[in-house]
Order: sequence, then C-alpha cells, then structure tokens
Amino acid sequence: MTWVQLRLHGSSQDVASLEDLLLASGAVAVTLEDNADQPVLEPAVGETPLWGQTRITGLFAADTDMGAVLAAFPPALLEQFSHRVEILEDRDWEREWMQHYKPMQFGDHFWVCPSWLPPPDPDATNLLLDPGLAFGTGTHPTTALCLAELAALDLANQPVVDYGCGSGILAVAALLLGADTALGVDNDPQALLASRDNAQRNGIADDRFPLALPGDYDADAWRGKAHVVIANILAGPLMSLSDTLLDLLVPGGTLLLSGLLRTQADEMIAHYSARIALEIAGEHEGWVCLRGALAS
Repeated sequence: MTWVQLRLHGSSQDVASLEDLLLASGAVAVTLEDNADQPVLEPAVGETPLWGQTRITGLFAADTDMGAVLAAFPPALLEQFSHRVEILEDRDWEREWMQHYKPMQFGDHFWVCPSWLPPPDPDATNLLLDPGLAFGTGTHPTTALCLAELAALDLANQPVVDYGCGSGILAVAALLLGADTALGVDNDPQALLASRDNAQRNGIADDRFPLALPGDYDADAWRGKAHVVIANILAGPLMSLSDTLLDLLVPGGTLLLSGLLRTQADEMIAHYSARIALEIAGEHEGWVCLRGALAS
C-alpha cells in the first residue's frame, strides 16, 4: 500500500499543537524525530524531553485529500514552519532492515549473527541474536565495547553478572565464551523475557542463566561470587548502583561499566575510586567502556 506523509519542521514547544492538528486531520500515525543532531540523554523519571528542533511527520492513507488536510492548518502556522508532502512507496519493511543487520565479529573467534544468515565462521563461537524490543544487539557502541572486552577475558567456568541485561546479549556471550553461570538483572520484565528467549535460541539451559528483577535475586548467595560484573546502562544508575555492583565481585574480579560518554568517564572513575581503580578500556564514537579489578 502507498502512503502519503506530511512533514513539518518545528520546535519542541510546537509539537503538541502540530501533533493534535495532524491527528484531527486523519493521520494514522505521527512520528517525532530529532531535526538538529541533538541527543537527549538520561531524562529524569517521569520526563519525556523533546529535541529543540523537531521533525513531525504525519502518515496518511494514499487517497487522503492533502489539500483539505493543509487547509485545516491555520495559514500562519504553515507559513511559520517548513512543510512538505511526500509519497511514501510501500516496501517490505521487515526485509528492508534485515539487509542492514549483518554478522559482527568481536575478538578473533567470536561473532554475533542474525538467525537468517549463516555464521561467517562456523568453527568460531557464534551468538545467534535477532533485533527485538529489549536493548542490545551488538550494533550500539556500548554493547560492542563490552563484547570486545568479554571476548578478550578468560571466562572458563566462572560466574558472571550482567546488571541491566536488556536482550541478554552480554550474559549469553559470556556463557558461550565459557562462563559457568550468569545472573541477569533488569528492571524491565520485557527484557527478562527477551533474555530468556535469546538464551534458549543459543542452547543455554535456564539453570545456567537465572534472571531477576532488582531485589528479587538471592543477594547473599551472589555476594562476592562473580568473577566478572558487567553493567551497560547509564551514568546515573551506575553511580547509584556502585556498591551493589562491587559487592557482587570476588576479590580480583573484573568490573566492566559502559553506557557512558567519554565526557562522563572521569567523574565515574572518581566515584568508584575508593573501592576500585577503573580506566578506559575502549572508546568508540564518543562512548567508552571502563574496566577495573577489585583489590584482593
């Protein structure tokens, strides 16, 4: 099916009124996008911040009278904002994004592969993972940095914790790379479902990969047990969870922190310095992964 879209370029304070006008005019969907390369990072709880310059797109059925749609907008409003009507040809959108998701290599013998493509190296350690609702496919720099660090570690028969596990990609990677067990923790029940699904796709038994919401796992049983703790979340939670993460480590165990911009690294290193010495282990596209060993 062919669609028609109306695009308007406005500021954040105009979004609500423009969105209401598009929906009242018959738009079946309205999309908001950054229009000035202005990332929005770590909103406060309950906040939904918008970009200063926002592109608002209304999607309409092909037989919509776009002249009538434009006539419903106050003329002064259309003069104020740049707008354009475009034909959007129908595509097989599933195949459209599938062609851009390719196998990714981390280290010498570890690959993350979509299920619809054969692994480039069948003899390597291959993690099968399809994009889903939970964060973590290996394409984001923070996930890639963590995977590269895991691929370089000796994980044989070691317990691991993935705090903020998302899709479970890091925990599953650790298990495929030789870890004995991995505890996955996330505050989103959907993430726990995605983690279980991805583990089963890769032949990981449930008892090797316990999953829990924060506070629902046996903290006493896991205290001082993990040889590696990974947390790929955001700076704020990494600060508040510092004692929780460090209490999970055995003396000499490795802590990997990511989800951090380079500009946030020094503050994070200082925050953890009383208990562990962290340093930048990798950097990509402005994101970093910090690594340190807990003192014995």
